[in-house]
Amino acid sequence: MSRAEQPSGRAGAEDGAAGPSGLMDLLGVAAVLVEPDGRIDMWSPQAEELFGYTRAEAVGEYAAPLLLHPEHRQFGLRLFAEVMVTGRGWAGAMPVRHKDGSTRMIELRTMRLTDSDGAHFALGLATDRSTVRQMERKLALSERLVAQAPIGLSVLDTDLRYLAVNPALAAMDGVPVAGHLGRRFRDVLPAEPYAGVEAAMRRVLEGGAPVVDQQVVGPTGTDRDEERAWNMSLYRLEDHRGHVLGIANVVVDVTDQFRAARRADRAQQRLRLVASGSSRIGTTLEVERTAQELADVVVPDLADMVAVDLLDSVLQTGRTGLGEGPPLFRALAVKTAYPTDAAQAIVPPGHLTTYHADHPAARCIRTRSPQLITHVKGDFGRIAADPAAARLLERAGVHTDMAVPLIARGEIIGVMALARARNPVPFDDDDVALALELASSAALSMDNAVLHQHIRSTAETLQRSLLPRLEPRHPGLQIAARYRPAQAFSEVGGDWYDAIPLDGDRTALTVGDVMGSGIPAATTMGRLRTATSTLADLDLGPSLILTHLDKIARSLDPYLATCLYAVYDPHTRRLVAASAGHLPPVFLKAGRPPRLLDLRVGTPLGVGGVAFETTTLDLQPGDQLILYTDGLVETRHDPIDERLNFLLRQLSPPYGSVEETCDRLLRRLPHPAGHDDVALLVAGAQPLQADGTGPYGAR
Repeated sequence: MSRAEQPSGRAGAEDGAAGPSGLMDLLGVAAVLVEPDGRIDMWSPQAEELFGYTRAEAVGEYAAPLLLHPEHRQFGLRLFAEVMVTGRGWAGAMPVRHKDGSTRMIELRTMRLTDSDGAHFALGLATDRSTVRQMERKLALSERLVAQAPIGLSVLDTDLRYLAVNPALAAMDGVPVAGHLGRRFRDVLPAEPYAGVEAAMRRVLEGGAPVVDQQVVGPTGTDRDEERAWNMSLYRLEDHRGHVLGIANVVVDVTDQFRAARRADRAQQRLRLVASGSSRIGTTLEVERTAQELADVVVPDLADMVAVDLLDSVLQTGRTGLGEGPPLFRALAVKTAYPTDAAQAIVPPGHLTTYHADHPAARCIRTRSPQLITHVKGDFGRIAADPAAARLLERAGVHTDMAVPLIARGEIIGVMALARARNPVPFDDDDVALALELASSAALSMDNAVLHQHIRSTAETLQRSLLPRLEPRHPGLQIAARYRPAQAFSEVGGDWYDAIPLDGDRTALTVGDVMGSGIPAATTMGRLRTATSTLADLDLGPSLILTHLDKIARSLDPYLATCLYAVYDPHTRRLVAASAGHLPPVFLKAGRPPRLLDLRVGTPLGVGGVAFETTTLDLQPGDQLILYTDGLVETRHDPIDERLNFLLRQLSPPYGSVEETCDRLLRRLPHPAGHDDVALLVAGAQPLQADGTGPYGAR
């Protein structure tokens, strides 16, 4: 009897056939060929392992008595005859006898084979039924796990084409299961964030090291505008021989946690910005600087660019003063996070401008509420002052805009405008709330600064109006005086000076400083200066003058003042002086270094109960006496002795005129912070003519 012919032709094995599958090895499929008379003709190595008989023990033996127990032989013979006669195959479970006498259940597939001579054979393919059942259970479990798991699962081949995808992953990607199969990973998820995932997949295929819980943030396949977050794990798949089959991708949607964490981060950022704003905004009483401090806090943490504008009526009058026409704004501060052409579209600080009715700033003023444009989408004319500015904003990539009102004490005083270009995230309601909080704090500081500037301007005007217009020439004296109000954010104080003509060609010289600032201090200064002038006409000595001024100052409680009062007689060339807590004058004598006069210093005016003493000084022609208030020398951090020595170092012979001395001191002693007023009086002794006039013929 001839055997069945082997399959012929080897082209398939050589022309790209796939490698062997490990599944057949795991199942251990045994092949047995039986001749028409029931004898075993072929016996595979797997059959030896499954049934226990070697090839020598099995080939040539009748299959039924060798492999079946007596009670199963009749069924086996009937099944064999049916397959051989009808040619229909049979599949099912069958008990067989192992060589050791035990019964084994096998999964059997039988079929009839016919050789070229027309002879029939029976081929049986068998494997252990428990192994098959175990594989079935694993497969069923795997299918159910994959299909019903809430996490995304997929298998990709070595070319990163999808082989299998579960419904959860399809839902995460926003692409149906059928839309995955056969397509490459980047064909399904083409967005830029997934390029890194593809690179990680290739590294896993090449090196075998898994990637666990790599977070990926990006859009889905169908919704390109919404970001979602996933934790992705990648594992290389290999068969039992180590051949690389592909890659498994396990994905967990963590969008909710990601958004919650981002909200928490943004909340912390808001707290940091608010804390930063509270410490950095309003450090001075300068409205322009306060506006710039607000811009510095906002950029870049909240916006890529910002502009702070105040209503010009607020700056001019301290009141909103909105009329019928468009409001007039004065730009105070501008800042961008990086160099950009968009800065040219923003009104520069110091300039006046109006905005069209639909501009966010104009709407902000009308409605007193924030204006949010999440997506500009080409409507740049709405947020720009003119068409040229609109083109600049579009070219710079501005995509979201916001304007918030600056409201202080219930009144709207200006607008803060913010925009983003490089930051891709549009403004949202949380950003609006943060901007409003920062704007509210800054608005109050700016309103305080505006109010202070108006009060300071009024006080300075009052102060200057109360100071005398001095004649530069008195008998035997040349006089020069200067007043410099406090600089920067400080208030005007109560400093004064005066030169009062007396009988007998004498001149009273006085300087004083009311302790305090603002309009009340200036008013007190005016009253004390008037009282000094009135008392001087009574021809009282310097100590009595100060005694009377002390009584007046006590009635002006709680104000105190320092004062130096001196009388110069050009006939005797003697100067008599008394001090009420005032800094010592500087004495300049030709050819000698400057020195401080050693006066007996009494208590300030308003303290009371202490007598004042006088000091006498010879004042010869060419000598100069410098009277000043503490604003000329004092600083917040340096000891007064050091500052007085510094004052003396600025004066050295030869000395110029009294005017030159004033200018030199103000030029060389600029106070870095300008925290106090300066009153300066310089008197230079001149020869007196025989008729009692000065060198210029004036009494």
